[in-house]
Amino acid sequence: MAQGNFIDYVKIFCRSGKGGAGSMHFHRAKYVPKGGPDGGDGGRGGHIILEGNRNLWTLLHLKYQKHIFATNGGNGGESRSFGKDGEDKIIQVPLGTVCYDGDTGEFLCEVKEHGQKIILLKGGRGGLGNWNFRTATNQAPRYAQPGEPAIEKNIILQLKVLADVGLVGFPNAGKSTLLSVVSAAKPEIADYPFTTLTPQLGIVSYRDNRSFCMADIPGIIEGAAEGKGLGLRFLRHIERNAVLLFMVPADSEDIKKDYNILLSELEKYNPELLSKERILAISKCDMLDEQMMEQMKKLLPEDVSTVFISSVSGLGIDHLKDMLWAELEKESNQVIEISHMPIDIKKIEKEEGDNEEDEDDEPHTIYLNEVDEDWDLSKYKGIGWDE
Repeated sequence: MAQGNFIDYVKIFCRSGKGGAGSMHFHRAKYVPKGGPDGGDGGRGGHIILEGNRNLWTLLHLKYQKHIFATNGGNGGESRSFGKDGEDKIIQVPLGTVCYDGDTGEFLCEVKEHGQKIILLKGGRGGLGNWNFRTATNQAPRYAQPGEPAIEKNIILQLKVLADVGLVGFPNAGKSTLLSVVSAAKPEIADYPFTTLTPQLGIVSYRDNRSFCMADIPGIIEGAAEGKGLGLRFLRHIERNAVLLFMVPADSEDIKKDYNILLSELEKYNPELLSKERILAISKCDMLDEQMMEQMKKLLPEDVSTVFISSVSGLGIDHLKDMLWAELEKESNQVIEISHMPIDIKKIEKEEGDNEEDEDDEPHTIYLNEVDEDWDLSKYKGIGWDE
């Protein structure tokens, strides 16, 4: 997929449908005097629904769809005729999509399974017609319920790709080269920094027709948390990974220092990332002999498993696959649950370049997300409605 087509962030304005009004109507027929109330109920407004679709990989189809509206419910009619329910609006998203409130940054929901449906905004309930309010002492109620109002909200959708192994390293650490060797992925490879500008996924083949998914994200540098380089915006794509594969080239001046810098940047983004299983791969080792590798082991971090590899010569690639598969088979790594923290709206809009205001748009009225289940019918008494 072209890099320009990888969209992992969109901000849209959604509005559910409002409920239809109940009818205030009395039965009229030539030979039926005082026919009594027969006003029907209003229809329900349409919902805004998120649905997971495993055939989608990005949010590209939502990039230019700024407004998503469901239809309103129909009004009730005579002869106890119910209004038509509003049409639901289904937003299909790739698996791993996380939804946030676009005004407060609060986490709302996430979609992880194919066909999973989540009602994001409920449509307003239809109002009751005056037929529902008839009693022995009130045989001609001249009021009906209005429909519930629509719910409007700015929504932020972020894609966090689903993968088993995530590659973490500085630019030009050899991540893209490794992914191209162990899988059929064809990421761009060049001898300059930040060759990879968007996350790349590859399926790594293993023994006995087994496989696992590996994700390569753009390189991070020291100070990425302050916005240097490409910042930390792409670290969202390794939050669900079971294993993090750190890559530091063998020609680094201080491998242990570089590894600690990467850990520090991950901690600034999300401290929960440090609880994941980690493996340190020393890349570009085709320039080293066994004696040099033994001397280098004394300078490596002691709290992480290490392996020497070379994507060019194939050194240590099979051993690396064995280590990764052994970690993925552990029961503790089978289910990856992450807690989605509220996002900083101003910061993320600055990173994504989504701080433009639509001057031509009408002011948005934000309603309450939840409407009381118990309606106070007394407040609708005395309200007259035309047929």
